Amino acid sequence: MKKTGFSVILLTASLAAGALWCPSLTAQAASHPEADVVLRVCNWEEYIDLGDWDEEETIDLESGDIIGENSMVEDFEEWYYETYGKKVAVEYSTFGTNEDLYNMLTLGDVYDLVCPSEYMFMKLMAEKKVVPLSDGFFDEENEYNYYTKGLSPYIRRVFDESEIEGEPWSRYAAGYMWGVTGIVYNPDVVTKEDASSWSVLNDPSYRRQVTIKDNVRDSYFAAVGAIKKDLLTSEAFQEDPDYHLNLQNEMNDVSPGTIAAVQDWLQSVKDNAYSFETDSGKADMITGKVVANYQWSGDAVYTMDQADEDDYTLNFAVPVESTNIYFDGWVMLKAGIEQDPAKQHAAEAFINFCSRPDNVIRNMYYIGYTSVITGGEDDTRVFEYADWCYGAEEEEEDTLDYPLGYFFVDDNEDEDYILTVPADQADRQLAAQYPAEDVLERSSIMVYFDASVSETINQMWINVRCFNIKKIPVWAWILAAAALSGIAAFLYKNRKRTYKL
Repeated sequence: MKKTGFSVILLTASLAAGALWCPSLTAQAASHPEADVVLRVCNWEEYIDLGDWDEEETIDLESGDIIGENSMVEDFEEWYYETYGKKVAVEYSTFGTNEDLYNMLTLGDVYDLVCPSEYMFMKLMAEKKVVPLSDGFFDEENEYNYYTKGLSPYIRRVFDESEIEGEPWSRYAAGYMWGVTGIVYNPDVVTKEDASSWSVLNDPSYRRQVTIKDNVRDSYFAAVGAIKKDLLTSEAFQEDPDYHLNLQNEMNDVSPGTIAAVQDWLQSVKDNAYSFETDSGKADMITGKVVANYQWSGDAVYTMDQADEDDYTLNFAVPVESTNIYFDGWVMLKAGIEQDPAKQHAAEAFINFCSRPDNVIRNMYYIGYTSVITGGEDDTRVFEYADWCYGAEEEEEDTLDYPLGYFFVDDNEDEDYILTVPADQADRQLAAQYPAEDVLERSSIMVYFDASVSETINQMWINVRCFNIKKIPVWAWILAAAALSGIAAFLYKNRKRTYKL
């Protein structure tokens, strides 16, 4: 993320730094007498361009300059009026985690358009809480349908082939950002080999020098990767024709034995880690408090960028066992849209506006994450931006060719989509922002867990975060056993007296 503060244009002055979510940027009770449509949008914190760029931040591409002067929300309102002749007022809110968003919806907050991660929009699909995207949204003849015209062929295939109860994601969800998970590490202290395994998180060599995510889904994924390392990295497993299906099944294994093993492993990590964290790990890496940090690739880019400003080199590694490929996507909520064609039109227009290549670049630059949009073969600005960020200087000698054709045109051999970059980018920002094809080969989606499984997993997480059975000393067990024996004897005696009476 380029900036850590929120624009005063978009936030009320009362917002406290670090809050999990903020109220609507326009007070919820406020009316919009001049608006034809009021669109209520809820997105991740710091996950859209807030504008107010300095002149020197201008992105000077061959196709033209790009700069964020106003917030994306303000620019959308103006564009919508100019394009469709109707005034839209956007009430923009944010959330801190997928679970925060779900709790907000459960408590009665009403939004029209939200942007959760894949496992959460799968949950919302399964619970029938979202409405499908309109047929017109997929019309590539419509010049304003930037999403369907510019979506990466790789991402399109994932969304078309991934289903919930027979319904493809693509019918209900439009992708926004994507990436993989891995380890940001200090190469002066941690070897690349160590950082390339989830086992680094409970490696005693780095005791109190690593951090892990403070949410059950990401931590569960890392734990499964670590405890199944021998299986996942075995030649027989990797060469199986059904490798990708088997990998997804293994990484989403919720059998009782696996859950118990995950709890044990996470409790060992709790003893070994500096902290469980959601956002502070970036600062802890930059300041040197820790030497390895479990991170989403977008935050990894931000962390390495900030460290570079201090002449402090950090690298990024993707575990050999597996990585989670994640997607954040827009879905329209039934409770908000309420079969209102005007609201749905504005919601889909908002998705398309954010998918226009120049706006894609603004958002990527501002937040550090990778858009699902390529712009299509007729608009090369997104690829130009990748070259602008990472391309080697003409005089550089230590370079390598980095193919991105798999993402842009579904052909990794296409010479038009091969970047020449500094050699170290194979382990740094570029590798985080656009993972190599072999990394995606060992990637897995975190699937939706039903209510029963979620309850079991959440209880396991409570056990890990609030209670560590391994740290109870033997004398405590003896006292507990004695106390229970005493209580049992007392109840037995009282029972006998009751019978005598």
